[in-house]
Amino acid sequence: MVVPKFNQETPIDYSQNYYFQALASNLRGFDQNIRNGNSFALINSELRVPVFKYLLNRPIKSDFVRNFQVVGFGDIGTAWNGSSPYDSSNALNNSTISQQPFVITLISQNEPIVGGFGFGLRSRLLGYFIRADWAWGVENRTIQPYKFYFSLGLDF
Repeated sequence: MVVPKFNQETPIDYSQNYYFQALASNLRGFDQNIRNGNSFALINSELRVPVFKYLLNRPIKSDFVRNFQVVGFGDIGTAWNGSSPYDSSNALNNSTISQQPFVITLISQNEPIVGGFGFGLRSRLLGYFIRADWAWGVENRTIQPYKFYFSLGLDF
C-alpha cells in the first residue's frame, strides 16, 4: 500500500513479551492493526479475470492492456494472545477507564474474527505492477464503509 494507515483504537496488550514484532498481511477493508496479538490466522482469496485477453482474439501490444485484470476478493482473519481468540483476557475484550480515585475495567465480548470483501483492478504501468482495491470490512457482523487501496509491487 502506498500510504498505509494504522488503527490506534484497537487495544494492545503491553504485558505480552513479543519476540518478533511485525505487521502481518493486511486485511482489506480495515486499517492496519484491526486485530493484534502474538498469534494470528489470515486467509486471502482472489478471483482474477484478465478481461482484454478474453475479449481480444489477437496479440496485444500494450503492456497495460495485456496485464489488465479485474479482481474479486475475500479476506478473513483474526489475531489474539493466549490460547484462543475467544478468550476474555484478550486486550480486544478489555478496556480500562481511569477516573481518580477509581479504575474501572470493562470486559466485553467482541467478535475476534473479521472479514473483508471487494473488487479491484490490476495491471502493469511503465514496468511497475499497480493495483487499486475497493474493500468493505465486516466487524461484529456490521459492514463498514469502503476503503480504497492503491499499491505498487510484485505481490498481487
